[in-house]
Amino acid sequence: MAITRNGCEGCTEITCTSSKQVLSQEVSKGINTAYDRVKSRGMSACLFGSGGTCCRNCNMGPCQIIDGVEDMIGICGATADTVAARNFARVIAAGSAAHTDHAREMVKGFIETAKGNSPHQIKDVDKLKKLAEVFGIVTEDREVNDIALELGEKALAEFGSQDDEPLSMLKRATPKRQAIWKKLGIAPRGIDREVVEMMHRTHMGVDQDYKNIMLQASRCALGDGWGSSMLSTELTDIMFGTPVPRRSMVDLGVLKADQVNITVHGHEPLLAEALCIAAEAPEMIELAKKQGAKGINLVGVCCTGNEILMRRGIPVAAGFVQQEITLATGAIEAMVVDVQCIMQSVVDVAKSFHTDIITTNYRAKMDGAVHIQFEEHAALESAKEILTRAIKNYKKRGKFFIPEDSKLDVVVGFSHETINYMLGGRFRASYRPLNDNIINGRIRGVAAIVGCDNFQLSDESHEIIARELIKNNVLVLATGCAATALGRAGLVNPEAAKYCGESLAEVCETVGMPPVLHMGSCVDNSRILIAATEMVRQGGLGDDISDLPAIGTAPLWMSEKAVAIGQYFVASGAQVVFQDLPTTGANKFNKYLLEGLMGPMGAHWNVAKDPKEIARIMIEKIDAKRDALGINKKTERVLFDMDMRRDLGSEGLKDVGCHGPAKV
Repeated sequence: MAITRNGCEGCTEITCTSSKQVLSQEVSKGINTAYDRVKSRGMSACLFGSGGTCCRNCNMGPCQIIDGVEDMIGICGATADTVAARNFARVIAAGSAAHTDHAREMVKGFIETAKGNSPHQIKDVDKLKKLAEVFGIVTEDREVNDIALELGEKALAEFGSQDDEPLSMLKRATPKRQAIWKKLGIAPRGIDREVVEMMHRTHMGVDQDYKNIMLQASRCALGDGWGSSMLSTELTDIMFGTPVPRRSMVDLGVLKADQVNITVHGHEPLLAEALCIAAEAPEMIELAKKQGAKGINLVGVCCTGNEILMRRGIPVAAGFVQQEITLATGAIEAMVVDVQCIMQSVVDVAKSFHTDIITTNYRAKMDGAVHIQFEEHAALESAKEILTRAIKNYKKRGKFFIPEDSKLDVVVGFSHETINYMLGGRFRASYRPLNDNIINGRIRGVAAIVGCDNFQLSDESHEIIARELIKNNVLVLATGCAATALGRAGLVNPEAAKYCGESLAEVCETVGMPPVLHMGSCVDNSRILIAATEMVRQGGLGDDISDLPAIGTAPLWMSEKAVAIGQYFVASGAQVVFQDLPTTGANKFNKYLLEGLMGPMGAHWNVAKDPKEIARIMIEKIDAKRDALGINKKTERVLFDMDMRRDLGSEGLKDVGCHGPAKV
């Protein structure tokens, strides 16, 4: 079959080798994917919608606003700036709500684990006690599960809190950033409360000042980043184990011809962890063998895939844009889904094969799918019921194609704790070596590449940006589908140091780490906030995140969650770069996002279309921070003999930046 899914104006070309291989096979003939739908739309995007100036918040419209034209304001008088700000804020509220609902389930699962009502256990006791201290919980001479239960209950209470006290986790931010939030009145209170207030304030006839709307949008986003997402990441680590570096593989070649292939797709790791445990049960393995398979091959898709990749080393078959193509291999017995980023079209693709789409969450059902509700109080029983359905499909498998040569080695598991220990050692865990190497110029700065992938933009963008950054000695942190894409590009392993600039390569080779550090799923962007804050605390790089030579990008953002992430980074003092924002139809508001937020927040949004231009902006912003810190000059390396060391003395060593034994 000829591939016609590329080269169309206004949509991306399929550049992924494994995807092209699958779509060129007879087995996938007639399969309609999102690439086809983008090509066949036959229309350009609505200028009012893409510019953010279409308002349908009441039934007098919809109103299509043209900025600066007197007669083209809303029927209620709303201007382009008000409408665009409301729409942008509602995107942030929706993205925050998605992360919040995810996190709530993780907290409830954590409480059940503390009560002994789940197949899981508290694995990271040290992290449990550290987080308990943040919530003011006494840990000395107490049972682990008692501490965990109190922590879980206090965490759950913060979702619905009606007090005006800020969230407990905000205490982890730098003192300067906490003071900024207090001055602006944007320290989040109850996590759910901020989403509700955001929706209320953007209702017709309420908040009509775009700057004031963005204050609440920032508070809502911070409730996500420093509240729900951070809680989800931390409690998941405590319950399932904090990730440590491990080797695994990504891409469609991780499917196996002689095993039952089950993909886990979505975002809440409670289901995925239960499936991992159940898949190892002797009766499940025996059932698979009775069906003629050699075993059960559980693989990930999207962010659930990143969760089990980080903690268990289970391969990730695909990111968001590959979910239909994964099914088009004909080799999948079941795609098990929970919430978020599941395309409704997977049901139609699955109909061409023996594959079941199994929904598991009452929030997220699809016509044509099989629904098996995942019950947290009976997690293993639910998981085994799902696996049994999938295993019995194996005998029904017809023609299939697995691109076996398309699997890439990755090294993942770079939590905040891992970076700490990796650089400073188990007994002297510290970010000091990272800060020192930034100060001395071996590492130019730190860049985060996060978020989704998108059918309408080049799926090579993540790779292009990352290669430009590491070539210029910028260390890259990655999460979500961006991390999976960079894994497929061969950049998430230590061998990728050969693509780095000389000094970053030296650091990576010495430590044995990749130049692109896989830090987890999209909720795990909170790890980056913690890491950035720790860099500030180590000293030498300013007194707030806004001083760091660091910046983030979500170049192929698709989900509303990505905008919420962008805003909580900006409100935390970190600049971000996106390829587009739905705000261009409102001149004042758009300028406020791209420039004006620097005043109150110490950071702002940036926009650029071309991936190389995004990389250039990121490097430019990093260099500007280095200039401000007075460290943007190459330090000449001097080898001291013993006489020179004696002459310098201890005070002299401090003056030239020596902090004890040499380390990287």
